[in-house]
Amino acid sequence: MAALTSSPFHIVHRTAAAVLGGYAFSWGVIAFGTAALFAAGMEFHDAEHLSYLVGLLVFLVAFLLAFAARSLGRVWLVMLGGGAVLAAAASLLQQQLV
Repeated sequence: MAALTSSPFHIVHRTAAAVLGGYAFSWGVIAFGTAALFAAGMEFHDAEHLSYLVGLLVFLVAFLLAFAARSLGRVWLVMLGGGAVLAAAASLLQQQLV
């Protein structure tokens, strides 16, 4: 088993992935959740508040997983890529609703 590096550079990148990547991913979850719940018939503000609550939990899990994952590149890919895909899906769903 290879030793894990804990250089200051590595720690800064893990922290940036946790904070920025977690924010991007949770933002995508919130946007998609709000659009999907509204499309399912829930009142907009109720859907928004529920999505924010779920988004907070998603951010916490994403933050912790950024430090637990072995591959930092995979963390960035999943966080930013997943957030972008969810935001794009939310945008398409919103366009269908309007």
